[in-house]
Amino acid sequence: MLGRMRPLLKDFSPATVVAGFVAVLVGYTSSVAIIFQATVALGATPAQTASWLWALGLGMGLTSLALSLWTRQPVLTAWSTPGAALLASTSSVAMPEAIGAFIVCGLLIVAAGASGWFEKLMDRIPVAIASALLAGVLARFGLDAVASVKTDPGLVLAMAAAYLLGRRWWPRYAVPGVLLVGVAYALGEGRLSFAGLDTSQLWALPVWTSPTFTWHAAIGVALPLFIVTMASQNLPGVAAQRANGYQTPVSASITVTGAATTLLAPFGGYAFNLAAITAAICMGREAHEDPARRYTASIAAGLFYVLLGLAGGAVALLLGAFPRELVVAIAGLALLGTIAGALGTALKDEAHRDAAILTFLVCLSGVSAFGIGAAFWGVVAGGVATAVAAWRRP
Repeated sequence: MLGRMRPLLKDFSPATVVAGFVAVLVGYTSSVAIIFQATVALGATPAQTASWLWALGLGMGLTSLALSLWTRQPVLTAWSTPGAALLASTSSVAMPEAIGAFIVCGLLIVAAGASGWFEKLMDRIPVAIASALLAGVLARFGLDAVASVKTDPGLVLAMAAAYLLGRRWWPRYAVPGVLLVGVAYALGEGRLSFAGLDTSQLWALPVWTSPTFTWHAAIGVALPLFIVTMASQNLPGVAAQRANGYQTPVSASITVTGAATTLLAPFGGYAFNLAAITAAICMGREAHEDPARRYTASIAAGLFYVLLGLAGGAVALLLGAFPRELVVAIAGLALLGTIAGALGTALKDEAHRDAAILTFLVCLSGVSAFGIGAAFWGVVAGGVATAVAAWRRP
């Protein structure tokens, strides 16, 4: 046991720990408000809301730790953000019915992973289209970082300068340097405030909600939740791994996230999936120069997720102390290298160039239909373009 721990500890570095922290920071601050909206729509009590954060934090943390340690690859999981948005728009569904629907969704995800059909589908997607999908999903964060100059030019430009200097003089620690500069600038401007932090409710406690299984919730909640999680989350999650050169066992990973959903559903763990955007932060060169050691970034993220899950209600207030521009800028700057690399891979092969650029633009547009996000429609567009290009008259 000690023999295995020594190489693991040796693979860690300050850059991987910071990459894990940035991934968690971006993941929480970008969508935790949607989680609260979902709990309100389902009529959750304050204790149940804290239990949701407990279940989601532990679910993401433990699955990320287990998969990263097992595969020795940067495998990061996340809650289903479009799934939360779908729940936030749900009406006339009581909490016990929703919990039953979460369990059904978890079992469907397990079936998709254990049967292997989802991995077979992913194997048929060309690398160029997978890379274009990843670039299109992540490019929005780069654009948001540039746009944030309008609202806080001093903070964002200081962070951009730190990134450029860091890439020139200390490339392995460019992102940690950007984070430190951003926090120091915000402190100097008095932009960080912890006055609203309620330390009396620092730790969250799990609250069990007995499930009720109904056809209404199964068709109206479980099935749409399963579809948007697989199409809008797991699909770009696998694409991010493939685009960065990692051949993670897809079927086993999907099965683990489905099992976690099924087990934690009664406490509020409504749907877990493979991460794409936050995982890309752990897969890039900024996390570590050696791709074989980047798995420690997702391990660090898993540990942070567990801590945040245990902290419960204080999490949102703590992360809310960071200025929005700081979070947007650190996300965009941390993903620049990954965006550039994905675009380079997507456009390298002339035979797939038209399909790749079409996939990129559809994903970047953010268009959605039938409750399914742009990532899925980008792959559809790229697949159609590939089929047309390969078609020959008899």
